[in-house]
Amino acid sequence: MLNRRHLRVKVLQALYAYHQTEPKDVSQHEKLLLQNIDKVYEMYIWMLSLIDEVIQYASNDAAERANKHLPTAEDLNPNLKILENRFIASLHVNKEYIAALKKYKVSWDFEPELSKTLFITLKNSDEYRAYLQKTDDTLQTDKDIIKFIFKKVILKSSVAEQVFEDMFISWPVDKDVLQAMIAKTFKNFSFDNPQQNKLAEVTGNWTEDRDFIVDLFRQTVRYNAEYQDMIAQKTQNWEPERIAMMDTLLMKMAITEFINFASVPVKVTINEYLEIAKELSTPKSNSFINGILDKILFELKEQNRIRKSGRGLIE
Repeated sequence: MLNRRHLRVKVLQALYAYHQTEPKDVSQHEKLLLQNIDKVYEMYIWMLSLIDEVIQYASNDAAERANKHLPTAEDLNPNLKILENRFIASLHVNKEYIAALKKYKVSWDFEPELSKTLFITLKNSDEYRAYLQKTDDTLQTDKDIIKFIFKKVILKSSVAEQVFEDMFISWPVDKDVLQAMIAKTFKNFSFDNPQQNKLAEVTGNWTEDRDFIVDLFRQTVRYNAEYQDMIAQKTQNWEPERIAMMDTLLMKMAITEFINFASVPVKVTINEYLEIAKELSTPKSNSFINGILDKILFELKEQNRIRKSGRGLIE
C-alpha cells in the first residue's frame, strides 16, 4: 500500500505539474492528484485480473489439446485443478473485486495473446508440474502457486511489463507498491469463508491520508511565494537557475509541514524529504536540501513558528 513517503511523492509530482502548467488551476490539479492515487488501486485490480486470466486459460489450453490431430491420453484428460484454486474462487465472489472490475472496465480482450503466453510459461515450469501432482491441497498451497504466477511468471515477463507500462504511466514508480498490495492480499485471504477475505487498501487509513495529501498540496501552493522568499534568503550565493526545481519543491513541502502540520514531527519531515531527494533529484540534492532546511528551521524556531502537538512532539 502507499505509505506517507509514497504519498509525498505523489504530491511532489502534482506540484511539479501545477507549476509547469498555465493557467494554474489548483482544484484541477488537486483532482488529478487524487486520480493518480486511484490509478495505483486500478493497477492492482488489473493485476489481480491478469492472474485470474492466466489461470482461466488452462481451460482454453485443454480444449486446444483435445482438438489436436492425434491427442494423447493426457491431452484428452488434462489436470485442471488450477481452475478450482481456492484463492481465485474466493476472488471471484469478492464484492470489492467485482465492483472494481466494473468501475475500471477491466477486460483483457485488447491483449488476447498475453494470458496464453503467460500460461505457457507457467505450464512449462517445474513448480506448476509439482502443484498438479499434489493431492493434499490447502488454501496455503493454492496461494503458493498464485504467488509463483505473480512473481515468477508475470513480473518476469517483458511482455506483461510493457503492457502495464503502456497502461499506467506511473508503473516504474508504483510497481513496488503494487507488489506490496498483492502481498497484503495473500495475507488477507487466509479464511476458508470467502466473505472474510478482504482486498488490500490503497493506504493504511485513506480518510487521514486523503486529508494529508490534499492539505499538503493546497498549503504548499498557498504559501508558495512566502516559502520561495525563505529559500531565496538562504541561497543568495546560488544562482536561481542552478537550483533544481525538484529541490525547491521538496524544500517548500518540508517548510509547509514544519509550519502547518502540527502532528508531524520535524525529524520525520526532514528524513522523508531527504530520502525522496536521494531517489528523485540530483546526487548533491540531499546535502544541499539538508543544509538549507536546517537554516530555515533554526529561524522558524527563533520566530516561534514551529508549534507541534501530539505525535508531532516526538523528537
